[in-house]
Amino acid sequence: MRTLERTRSDLAAFLLAHRQRLSPADVGLPSGGRRRTPGLRREEVAALAGVGLTWYTWLEQGRDIGVSATFLDNLARVLKLDAAERRHLFLLAHERPPAEPGKTWCVLPPLVRRLMHDLPHPAFVLNLRWDVLGFNAPADRLFAFGSHAPERRNLLWLLFTDPVVRERLDAWEEQAPLMLSSFRRDFARATQEADIHELVDELERVSPEFKTWWRKHDVHASCTGVRKLMIDGKAEPFEHTSLTIDEDRHLRLVVYARQRHGTASDP
Repeated sequence: MRTLERTRSDLAAFLLAHRQRLSPADVGLPSGGRRRTPGLRREEVAALAGVGLTWYTWLEQGRDIGVSATFLDNLARVLKLDAAERRHLFLLAHERPPAEPGKTWCVLPPLVRRLMHDLPHPAFVLNLRWDVLGFNAPADRLFAFGSHAPERRNLLWLLFTDPVVRERLDAWEEQAPLMLSSFRRDFARATQEADIHELVDELERVSPEFKTWWRKHDVHASCTGVRKLMIDGKAEPFEHTSLTIDEDRHLRLVVYARQRHGTASDP
């Protein structure tokens, strides 16, 4: 438990505001006629959240009491908070927000697409499943994303099945398992999604290398560094990094740039 000394007043105001925004009908309760104040009553919120009225009243009054993550999750559900509001509630209460379940389906925002196309370097956008949701012309020249149907435009699938991508990576046998181990972290975040399991199952059927490396359960931390790509028959070092562009939708922009002379490379 943690005390709320620094944020008690903000937490109290936040709870009151969101309680007053809800009607009994919003949470499946009878209206009970006219009410002197808008929104739910404290006793209704307390009952729905599974706590005593006195305890909840103290919390909403800003008293110095401890709260648990389980209670905050229940309270977020009762108050019908969205993901951003839920995170804010946890931060006000000095608790670490539980991880949001990862989603693999999403649409690339038009502004992100426009900014990506304005970049001079190869750039593309991935979701947790490593679907390539968008790419610019330099990235297409490197990895030939446009030659594949959208449903097959998946970086992991291409890494293990497409000869163009395989030949583009210098020492594919060394780089592919490292990239796969990075994917495993995203798999863990979206493990409840059926489509990510379908991708893994299909790759296990078609790629012996994938099947062998996947079952080793290696996890690689780095999403940045130097990767050598074959350009006109010569291995050229490219610095690469991954930038989060939409945390809620788990989108990130991957950018490759030719390594400048004198820049240190990773092992």
